[in-house]
Amino acid sequence: MATYHLQTPFSEQDMRQLKIGDIVFFDGTLFGIRDLTQIYMFDQQHEPPVSLAGFPIIHTAPSLRKVGDKWEKICVGTTTSGRMDRFTPALIEKYGVRAVIGKGGQYQQSLDAMQKFGAVYLAIVGGAASLETEQIEEVEEVYWEHLHPEALYKFRVKDFGPLTVAMDSHGGHRYFEIKAEAERRLPGIYQKLGVA
Repeated sequence: MATYHLQTPFSEQDMRQLKIGDIVFFDGTLFGIRDLTQIYMFDQQHEPPVSLAGFPIIHTAPSLRKVGDKWEKICVGTTTSGRMDRFTPALIEKYGVRAVIGKGGQYQQSLDAMQKFGAVYLAIVGGAASLETEQIEEVEEVYWEHLHPEALYKFRVKDFGPLTVAMDSHGGHRYFEIKAEAERRLPGIYQKLGVA
């Protein structure tokens, strides 16, 4: 297990050096998206107004307030990623996203895209919204404001992390490993409990 301090935009080489269990911190640009953002992009066919190539995205619906022409952060937390799995392969292949940040991991089709194109899933600790918010230096842009709080957000971050590599470009999937280990132990647990 290694610790990496990276700068966005990420290269394919940056991502392919990462392995399950590695810890990542990074500086630079982070894009925030959520369900409605991706429905707007993919189902309703709206091209993003900014390039996502090489950048990480985080699954979030942030609490922000608009003061004049600027948006100020109140609280930026992370949501569960599984329900957005259907969008991830295209984010990686079509738009060049290099890292997905969220909770709970994603599924096989996303893992396949990460292997093919060189991307990762970075797990963030649940309940860490206060820390995440502190690590966001500025809300630089809010695109598609009419979708807020599920618009497309451009954040500038500093020392964002710690993030754990939970899916890598080598086919590693921490959540699949945990599930397999739990299933392996289950018969013994049932036996100890006297459950048939």
